[in-house]
Amino acid sequence: MQTLAGKRGLIMGVANERSIAWGIAKACAQAGAELAFTYQGEGFGKRLNPLAESVASDFMVDVDVTDDASLDAAFEALGARWDTLDFVVHAIAFSDKSELTGRILNTSRSNFKNSMDISAYSFIDVARRAHPMMVENGGTMLTLSYMGSNRVTPNYNVMGVAKAALEASVKYLANDLGPEGIRVNAISPGPMKTLAGSAIAGARRTYKHTDINAPLRSNATLEAVGGTAVYLLSDAGACTTGEIIRVDGGFHVLGMPQYENLLGPSES
Repeated sequence: MQTLAGKRGLIMGVANERSIAWGIAKACAQAGAELAFTYQGEGFGKRLNPLAESVASDFMVDVDVTDDASLDAAFEALGARWDTLDFVVHAIAFSDKSELTGRILNTSRSNFKNSMDISAYSFIDVARRAHPMMVENGGTMLTLSYMGSNRVTPNYNVMGVAKAALEASVKYLANDLGPEGIRVNAISPGPMKTLAGSAIAGARRTYKHTDINAPLRSNATLEAVGGTAVYLLSDAGACTTGEIIRVDGGFHVLGMPQYENLLGPSES
């Protein structure tokens, strides 16, 4: 169904064909949306180009979310292309890989600041620039979180703190922008085999643990996350804002692993 027919959206953060942002972009295109993309750096631009072409998009712009001038230029270019914007998908996060292991106790000040800036503040910064293009007809802003924002997750460390700040930002922005018909939400998938996910120490164990313990006995899929995004970005989600929607096979409801996975070697 073309539930996004006639809508225009900006997708930020596609790293490759396995990234969550791409799963969302592909689902949005299939639902009829016209898309624009941002990327950072020549390398990611080369990866993105054939993907953008595959969904009939010819708008790609290099953006550094830590640089005001870069963001201003990107939205100026977008505004020259489109008068209005129906949605933004923010799929941007970063932390030094060397600090996504061990204990948060060892987080450096510089990496804490950088992680918060890129992973949390950038969503507010993007929302501020997208806002004028949504005032006329309303719109939706969507970002990505993870369960590590509210439950201690091994090696997630400062990213958990950044995602907690991001989720709080979703709620405050939802309240700020609601009177203008602009909705703000986040999707919180389970651990997924993405470029970003692989940077976290012990990622393979995390994937397997989710697979065997989630009520649905599986991790989230790109298709499932993409479908959820289409709902939130479409008119079907017209009364949903300030929400963190979990797409994790039900893993977040568990208090402990499934019984059969609690047994030690001597008990099995």
